[in-house]
This record gives sequence, C-alpha cells and structure tokens, in this order.
Amino acid sequence: MEHSSILENKYYLYLTEFFSGMSVMAVELGASRLLAPYFSSSQIVWTIIIGTIMIAMALGNIWGGKSADRDPNPDKLYGRFVVAAIWIGLIPLVGKYIVLGISALLVLTVSNGFLVVAAFISCMVLFVYPLFLLGTVTPSLVRYTVNSLEKSGTTVGTLGAFNTIGSILGTFLPTFVTIPAVGTAMTFMIFAAILLVLAIVYFASRGIKFAFCSFAIHVLWISAVLSSLSGFAFWDDDLIYEGESVYNYLQVKDSGDSVILSTNVLFGVQSIAMKDEGLTGMYYDYALAAPFMAGAGEKETLDVLVLGMGTGTYARQCLNYFDNVSVEGVEIDRKITELAGEHFGLPESVPVATYDGRAYLQAVDKKYDVIMVDAYQDITIPFQMSSVEFFMLVQAHLNEDGVMVVNMNMKSDGAESINAYLSDTIASVFGEVCTVDVKHATNRELFAANNPEVLARFAANVERCEIPALKELMQSVSGELAAYEGGERILTDDKAPVEVLGMKVIDEIIRDELGYYKEVFKEQGIKGILKAV
Repeated sequence: MEHSSILENKYYLYLTEFFSGMSVMAVELGASRLLAPYFSSSQIVWTIIIGTIMIAMALGNIWGGKSADRDPNPDKLYGRFVVAAIWIGLIPLVGKYIVLGISALLVLTVSNGFLVVAAFISCMVLFVYPLFLLGTVTPSLVRYTVNSLEKSGTTVGTLGAFNTIGSILGTFLPTFVTIPAVGTAMTFMIFAAILLVLAIVYFASRGIKFAFCSFAIHVLWISAVLSSLSGFAFWDDDLIYEGESVYNYLQVKDSGDSVILSTNVLFGVQSIAMKDEGLTGMYYDYALAAPFMAGAGEKETLDVLVLGMGTGTYARQCLNYFDNVSVEGVEIDRKITELAGEHFGLPESVPVATYDGRAYLQAVDKKYDVIMVDAYQDITIPFQMSSVEFFMLVQAHLNEDGVMVVNMNMKSDGAESINAYLSDTIASVFGEVCTVDVKHATNRELFAANNPEVLARFAANVERCEIPALKELMQSVSGELAAYEGGERILTDDKAPVEVLGMKVIDEIIRDELGYYKEVFKEQGIKGILKAV
C-alpha cells in the first residue's frame, strides 16, 4: 500500500478521526432540529434519531472494516468523505420537502403511530446513508495506522480518543454556537464543508485533481444559497419572523386580527395576541376562570404566576380583565421572551424569569393566588412537570385559597389516556378538581384547589363581573365544569411515560382530522385530494 506524505506520521489520520466524530454528532443534533418543527422534539423522536444513527454507524463499521481489508486504499475513504459532504450539504435544501412528502404519503395510509413511523422513515431516508459512510472511518483508519501488533493498542486507543473528543465538541458546538447563531441549515453546511476540506487537503497532498471535489464545492454553495431562501414553513407567506433558539424552532405569523407564535410547523398555536385585546377563542379564555375562583375582585392584589409564559397571552389577558392582578412569568426560552416584547406587546412591567418552571418553584418561597401551568414542549409535556412531586410543589406555592389551572393540550378520554393520568395525579394532591373541554379545540382545562367553596366562590365572582363578553363565557364555563374523582393512575418522577401517552392522543387527533381526506382519497384519488385542499 502506497501512503501519501500527509498520512505517514499518522497525525492527519487522527485529525480525520477527530473531525469525523465531530461531524457525526453535529449531524445527529442537526437531525433533531430538522425534524422537531414537524414531529416535535420529544424523547420518542430523539430515540428514533439516536437508534437510526446507531444502525447506520454499526453497518458502516462492518462494511468499512471489510472494505479496508479487501482494498486498503485511503483514496476510497476520502472519496466517501466527499460523497458524505455532498449528501449532508443537500439536507437543508431538500430535507424539508422530503419530510413533508413522506408525511403526506403516510397520512393517507398509516392509522396508528403516524408521528413515529413518519419520523423514522424520514430519518432513514435523510441520515442513514451519509452516517453509514462516516461509520466506515474508524475501521478504515485502524487498517491504515496499525502497522504492527506491538503498538496496535496504543494506536487504536489514540484514534478512539480523537473520535471521542471530536464527538464532545460536535455535541456542544451545534447546540450552543452554530444553531443559535446561524441556524440549522448553516450548521449542516459548516460540517459538510469540514468533511469536504479534509478530503480536498488529502487529495491535494497526493497531487490528485479530484474533479468530484470541485463538483462538491459547487453543490454546497448552491445549497447554501437556495436553502436560505425558504424556511421550514416554506409555504407560508405571512410570517413576520422565523428563526431558532437553543430550545425551539420559532415562527411568528400575522393572521390579520392576531399575531401567533408557533414552535412547530404542523401542530398548534403556542401563544396569540389579539389586536383588539379581546378574547382569543382559545383555552386562555377558559383559564380566566382561575382568578374568579381565587377571589378576583375581593382581594386588594391577586398574585398570578404563569409557568410556561410563552409570549404572555395569559398574562396580558389577566391584566386586561382584572384591575387587581399582579402577574409574573417563567419561560425557559429567552428568545421567546424577546419576541413577546417585539411582536406581542407584553408590558415591560411584567417580570419574566428565564428558568425551568419546576426549578423556579424550588428556588423561590413566594406564594400565589393563581398558578397557571402551561409548560408544553412542542406537543408534549415535560415529564418533570407532570408528576405528583411537581404538583405537590405547586400546591406548596399556593395561598390557602389559591387555584392551579393546568392546560391539558390534547383532549383524550379512556382509562389509559394521558389526561386520565394527569387528572388522577393532580387529584391525589388537591382536594377539589374539575375540568372543562374547550369548544372547537383539542384543549381541556383543569382547575385544582383545596378550598371546598371554590365553585361557589367562582359563581359569585362571575355574577359581579361587569365585562359582558367575559361574563357570558364564564357562565358557560361554570355550566360545563365537571368534578373529577381521582383514581390510581399516578405519574411520578420515577415513572411518567408522557411521551408514549401523548403519542396515542396525537394518533387519535390525526385520525379524526384527516378522516375526511382519507375518504376523498379512496373515492377520487389524488385529484380529489388536490381539489379538497
């Protein structure tokens, strides 16, 4: 085997291992951000990403070792780097279209586990091949660097160390540097370029003019330019902001009569600001029952804490409709808080702590009259804010006659539904629990207190309300509130399978929402779907 001069002292091979490990982890984290706007960033989606990538790497290890034994030529390894760079560099340009294409095909054929199946197939199509190629790196480098058994352990250990150190940097750089600074698309481009540079330096050192490298440079340049022209929600032309933070994909849309924040392309509205400052027609309106239950109008000051502040929809409503309210918020994503001031009119006088909701409660001693729990991550509930230990912490921060209101994002019924588990868990902590379904939405609001007179107090305070639209809504809520009797389905810090329970509900919602289109497809085919849309 003829080695080029750049590989003779092995340092370039160690650098290859280093940057290969870095790129694998960067692509893995980039995959999570590419898929999150469509499928959420839940533990289930992360499991799919990690599992798929491990499969690709394992297959690459096996094939790479056999290939290196058959033909120990470094040219082929660095040629694979060029192919991997081109593939990874094209992901920002074509990835979103592939994800939506796969979703569109599956939504007409898959009835159960849609998000899991769609995320898995998308991950397989987009990421298996380039990571399979990168999986060939380590066994190939071992073959090139081990000249004798005498120092094979040292050599292999050094390669492993460089790979691990690269992987560590590849974990931190995308999350804390490249994605917040330049976005997911450019993160893919940066690490694709790193792989390409490794190959170009190698071939240049051999005096080889590899035309494929020139082609790859042009592909990456074109992809970088074109992918920047459209966002994740490329079909939307009324976005006034689209960007990314450490935690979320973020889009702000002006719908004419309101401004909306969403952290997911395909699902949900996370925050809304009505331009006329009126009721939203959403679950925030129903949650206004909590201040009435806690004594709005009776107390000199009603202290409200919002866990999961978003852009402050509930805070603004409380300030608009109650004269004696003082509102504080907790929001883990600082960028969302910045958007709240820029686009949603959240008053600067409302303090917002950049913190995890549960950690915040553990750090403060203040008690509140109302605590609103609305800390959803995409379409899933953070498990640490769904357990009995968390709700005990909330109870400890409520005044004696205080009320907790919880937004349960997805209506679901049945013994094994996520709402049944959440309701049972809350009922094990609070003496008085009642729920109400939000009309024309998938939300259900739960109110919990230890004051046995909470419903009577609610009715009395609503009667004193002087805002006609609000009073009418609250009277409707009063008539629809249903007392909840707790059961034995308790979520704990040790066991809270909220992702699995939530996915079941999402399947139900998808089946209900898309049942009509499936029938059209069966009767009229794709032309019928296009007409219906």
